[in-house]
Amino acid sequence: MSGIRGQKPIYVGLVSDEPIRLAGLICAFEDQPQNGRGSLIPVPGTLEETLSSTTIAYLILDWNSAGGSEALVLVRKTRPDLGLIVLGPDGNDDLVLDCIVAGARAYLDPTAGPEGVRTALHVMMEGSIWAPRRLLSKLIDRLLSKRDTSLASENPHLTLRERQVLDLILKARSNREIAGQLGIEERTVKAHVGRLLRKAGVENRIELSMRALNRPLAAGRSSAAEREQTPRTDIDS
Repeated sequence: MSGIRGQKPIYVGLVSDEPIRLAGLICAFEDQPQNGRGSLIPVPGTLEETLSSTTIAYLILDWNSAGGSEALVLVRKTRPDLGLIVLGPDGNDDLVLDCIVAGARAYLDPTAGPEGVRTALHVMMEGSIWAPRRLLSKLIDRLLSKRDTSLASENPHLTLRERQVLDLILKARSNREIAGQLGIEERTVKAHVGRLLRKAGVENRIELSMRALNRPLAAGRSSAAEREQTPRTDIDS
Protein backbone atom coordinates (compact mmCIF):
# COMPACT_ATOMS: atom_id res chain seq x y z
CA MET A 1 0.00 0.00 0.00
CA SER A 2 1.25 3.44 -0.75
CA GLY A 3 0.64 6.58 1.26
CA ILE A 4 -2.53 8.55 0.58
CA ARG A 5 -2.00 12.04 -0.86
CA GLY A 6 1.68 11.89 -0.03
CA GLN A 7 1.08 11.01 3.62
CA LYS A 8 3.50 8.58 5.20
CA PRO A 9 2.13 5.10 5.88
CA ILE A 10 1.14 4.27 9.44
CA TYR A 11 2.37 0.89 10.67
CA VAL A 12 0.10 -1.09 12.99
CA GLY A 13 1.41 -4.14 14.82
CA LEU A 14 -0.89 -7.17 15.06
CA VAL A 15 -0.22 -9.68 17.83
CA SER A 16 -2.30 -12.86 17.83
CA ASP A 17 -1.45 -16.52 17.59
CA GLU A 18 -4.90 -17.46 16.24
CA PRO A 19 -4.59 -17.64 12.41
CA ILE A 20 -8.27 -16.99 11.69
CA ARG A 21 -8.43 -13.96 13.94
CA LEU A 22 -5.14 -12.64 12.55
CA ALA A 23 -6.44 -13.03 8.98
CA GLY A 24 -9.57 -11.13 9.95
CA LEU A 25 -7.53 -8.27 11.38
CA ILE A 26 -5.41 -8.07 8.24
CA CYS A 27 -8.61 -7.82 6.15
CA ALA A 28 -9.47 -4.66 8.07
CA PHE A 29 -6.62 -2.89 6.28
CA GLU A 30 -7.80 -3.71 2.76
CA ASP A 31 -9.71 -1.22 0.58
CA GLN A 32 -9.21 1.68 2.97
CA PRO A 33 -11.25 4.82 2.22
CA GLN A 34 -9.23 7.85 1.16
CA ASN A 35 -9.57 10.20 4.11
CA GLY A 36 -6.42 12.28 3.90
CA ARG A 37 -4.46 10.10 6.30
CA GLY A 38 -1.61 7.83 5.44
CA SER A 39 -2.38 4.20 4.67
CA LEU A 40 -2.63 1.85 7.62
CA ILE A 41 -0.11 -0.94 7.11
CA PRO A 42 -0.60 -4.15 9.15
CA VAL A 43 2.53 -5.74 10.58
CA PRO A 44 1.81 -9.20 12.05
CA GLY A 45 4.38 -10.54 14.48
CA THR A 46 5.15 -11.61 17.99
CA LEU A 47 4.89 -9.19 20.88
CA GLU A 48 8.68 -9.06 21.19
CA GLU A 49 9.10 -8.25 17.47
CA THR A 50 6.46 -5.53 17.68
CA LEU A 51 7.98 -3.86 20.73
CA SER A 52 11.44 -3.85 19.16
CA SER A 53 10.25 -2.16 15.95
CA THR A 54 10.68 1.60 15.88
CA THR A 55 8.40 2.00 12.85
CA ILE A 56 5.28 0.59 14.52
CA ALA A 57 3.20 3.35 16.10
CA TYR A 58 0.06 1.42 17.01
CA LEU A 59 -0.64 -2.07 18.26
CA ILE A 60 -3.67 -4.35 18.23
CA LEU A 61 -3.18 -6.93 20.97
CA ASP A 62 -5.24 -10.13 21.13
CA TRP A 63 -5.87 -10.46 24.87
CA ASN A 64 -6.28 -14.23 25.01
CA SER A 65 -3.39 -15.30 22.79
CA ALA A 66 -0.87 -12.57 23.62
CA GLY A 67 -0.63 -13.18 27.35
CA GLY A 68 -3.36 -11.01 28.86
CA SER A 69 -2.41 -8.60 31.62
CA GLU A 70 1.23 -9.70 31.53
CA ALA A 71 1.48 -8.58 27.89
CA LEU A 72 -0.22 -5.29 28.69
CA VAL A 73 2.26 -4.63 31.47
CA LEU A 74 5.16 -5.40 29.11
CA VAL A 75 3.82 -2.99 26.47
CA ARG A 76 3.43 -0.19 28.99
CA LYS A 77 6.91 -0.74 30.41
CA THR A 78 8.71 -1.18 27.08
CA ARG A 79 6.82 1.07 24.64
CA PRO A 80 4.56 3.51 26.53
CA ASP A 81 4.39 5.56 23.32
CA LEU A 82 2.47 2.86 21.43
CA GLY A 83 -1.20 3.50 20.78
CA LEU A 84 -2.74 0.29 22.10
CA ILE A 85 -5.96 -1.46 21.11
CA VAL A 86 -6.97 -4.57 23.05
CA LEU A 87 -9.02 -7.22 21.28
CA GLY A 88 -10.71 -9.15 24.09
CA PRO A 89 -13.78 -11.11 25.11
CA ASP A 90 -17.23 -9.60 24.91
CA GLY A 91 -19.35 -8.95 27.99
CA ASN A 92 -16.53 -8.40 30.48
CA ASP A 93 -17.02 -4.75 31.44
CA ASP A 94 -14.47 -4.90 34.26
CA LEU A 95 -11.78 -6.10 31.84
CA VAL A 96 -12.57 -3.27 29.41
CA LEU A 97 -12.26 -0.67 32.16
CA ASP A 98 -9.11 -2.25 33.57
CA CYS A 99 -7.44 -2.25 30.14
CA ILE A 100 -8.24 1.41 29.50
CA VAL A 101 -7.18 2.53 32.97
CA ALA A 102 -3.93 0.61 32.42
CA GLY A 103 -3.14 2.42 29.18
CA ALA A 104 -5.14 0.95 26.29
CA ARG A 105 -6.92 3.56 24.21
CA ALA A 106 -9.43 1.26 22.54
CA TYR A 107 -11.15 -2.05 23.23
CA LEU A 108 -12.75 -4.27 20.60
CA ASP A 109 -14.62 -7.54 21.01
CA PRO A 110 -14.14 -10.43 18.54
CA THR A 111 -17.24 -9.41 16.56
CA ALA A 112 -15.68 -6.12 15.43
CA GLY A 113 -15.58 -5.94 11.63
CA PRO A 114 -13.03 -4.20 9.39
CA GLU A 115 -14.79 -0.85 9.65
CA GLY A 116 -14.90 -1.12 13.43
CA VAL A 117 -11.15 -1.79 13.60
CA ARG A 118 -10.36 1.17 11.35
CA THR A 119 -12.73 3.45 13.25
CA ALA A 120 -11.12 2.53 16.57
CA LEU A 121 -7.68 3.28 15.13
CA HIS A 122 -8.73 6.67 13.77
CA VAL A 123 -10.47 7.64 17.02
CA MET A 124 -7.33 6.72 18.94
CA MET A 125 -5.13 8.69 16.53
CA GLU A 126 -7.24 11.75 17.27
CA GLY A 127 -6.49 11.39 20.97
CA SER A 128 -9.81 9.90 22.06
CA ILE A 129 -10.82 6.60 23.65
CA TRP A 130 -12.84 3.97 21.80
CA ALA A 131 -14.91 1.78 24.10
CA PRO A 132 -18.54 0.71 24.45
CA ARG A 133 -20.60 3.84 25.11
CA ARG A 134 -22.26 2.34 28.17
CA LEU A 135 -18.88 2.12 29.89
CA LEU A 136 -17.67 5.68 29.36
CA SER A 137 -19.50 7.08 32.38
CA LYS A 138 -18.21 4.20 34.51
CA LEU A 139 -14.69 4.94 33.29
CA ILE A 140 -14.99 8.61 34.22
CA ASP A 141 -16.35 7.71 37.66
CA ARG A 142 -13.48 5.30 38.24
CA LEU A 143 -10.84 7.81 37.22
CA LEU A 144 -12.39 10.52 39.39
CA SER A 145 -12.62 8.26 42.41
CA LYS A 146 -9.21 6.65 41.95
CA ARG A 147 -7.63 6.23 45.32
CA ASP A 148 -4.51 8.05 46.37
CA THR A 149 -1.99 5.23 46.61
CA SER A 150 0.68 7.37 48.28
CA LEU A 151 -0.27 5.90 51.65
CA ALA A 152 0.04 2.32 50.46
CA SER A 153 2.86 0.34 51.99
CA GLU A 154 6.08 0.59 49.99
CA ASN A 155 6.69 -3.11 50.50
CA PRO A 156 3.54 -4.84 51.83
CA HIS A 157 3.99 -8.32 53.21
CA LEU A 158 2.07 -11.18 51.68
CA THR A 159 0.97 -14.47 53.13
CA LEU A 160 2.01 -17.71 51.48
CA ARG A 161 -1.38 -18.08 49.82
CA GLU A 162 -1.38 -14.47 48.61
CA ARG A 163 2.03 -15.05 47.07
CA GLN A 164 0.71 -18.14 45.28
CA VAL A 165 -2.29 -16.23 43.94
CA LEU A 166 -0.09 -13.32 42.84
CA ASP A 167 2.29 -15.63 40.99
CA LEU A 168 -0.64 -17.04 39.01
CA ILE A 169 -2.04 -13.57 38.31
CA LEU A 170 1.33 -12.68 36.79
CA LYS A 171 0.88 -15.71 34.51
CA ALA A 172 -2.45 -14.22 33.32
CA ARG A 173 -4.55 -16.92 34.99
CA SER A 174 -8.24 -16.23 35.60
CA ASN A 175 -9.85 -16.60 39.03
CA ARG A 176 -11.33 -19.90 37.95
CA GLU A 177 -7.96 -21.20 36.76
CA ILE A 178 -6.29 -20.07 39.98
CA ALA A 179 -8.97 -21.79 42.04
CA GLY A 180 -8.53 -25.02 40.11
CA GLN A 181 -4.74 -24.98 40.39
CA LEU A 182 -4.69 -24.21 44.11
CA GLY A 183 -7.66 -26.43 44.97
CA ILE A 184 -9.76 -23.67 46.53
CA GLU A 185 -13.10 -22.04 45.79
CA GLU A 186 -13.30 -19.24 43.22
CA ARG A 187 -14.86 -16.95 45.84
CA THR A 188 -11.81 -17.51 48.02
CA VAL A 189 -9.56 -16.49 45.13
CA LYS A 190 -11.61 -13.29 44.75
CA ALA A 191 -11.10 -12.55 48.44
CA HIS A 192 -7.34 -13.02 48.11
CA VAL A 193 -7.25 -10.80 45.02
CA GLY A 194 -9.16 -8.12 46.91
CA ARG A 195 -6.64 -8.21 49.76
CA LEU A 196 -3.75 -8.06 47.29
CA LEU A 197 -5.24 -4.97 45.64
CA ARG A 198 -5.68 -3.26 49.01
CA LYS A 199 -2.17 -4.13 50.17
CA ALA A 200 -0.60 -2.90 46.94
CA GLY A 201 -2.79 0.21 46.82
CA VAL A 202 -4.00 -0.44 43.28
CA GLU A 203 -7.38 -0.64 41.54
CA ASN A 204 -7.17 -3.74 39.36
CA ARG A 205 -5.21 -6.84 38.41
CA ILE A 206 -3.29 -5.09 35.65
CA GLU A 207 -2.04 -2.38 38.00
CA LEU A 208 -1.27 -5.10 40.56
CA SER A 209 0.86 -6.92 37.97
CA MET A 210 2.72 -3.72 37.12
CA ARG A 211 3.29 -3.00 40.81
CA ALA A 212 4.62 -6.51 41.40
CA LEU A 213 6.92 -6.45 38.36
CA ASN A 214 8.27 -2.97 39.00
CA ARG A 215 8.64 -3.25 42.76
CA PRO A 216 8.36 -6.85 43.99
CA LEU A 217 6.05 -7.43 46.92
CA ALA A 218 7.58 -9.08 49.95
CA ALA A 219 6.49 -12.42 51.24
CA GLY A 220 5.42 -12.24 54.86
CA ARG A 221 6.56 -14.63 57.55
CA SER A 222 4.31 -17.65 57.45
CA SER A 223 3.37 -19.57 60.54
CA ALA A 224 4.15 -23.27 60.73
CA ALA A 225 0.44 -24.04 60.40
CA GLU A 226 0.16 -21.95 57.24
CA ARG A 227 3.19 -23.58 55.66
CA GLU A 228 1.62 -26.99 56.26
CA GLN A 229 -1.68 -26.05 54.66
CA THR A 230 -2.79 -28.22 51.77
CA PRO A 231 -4.28 -26.46 48.75
CA ARG A 232 -7.63 -28.18 49.39
CA THR A 233 -8.79 -25.98 52.23
CA ASP A 234 -11.12 -23.10 51.46
CA ILE A 235 -10.14 -21.08 54.52
CA ASP A 236 -6.93 -19.31 53.68
CA SER A 237 -5.37 -16.18 55.12
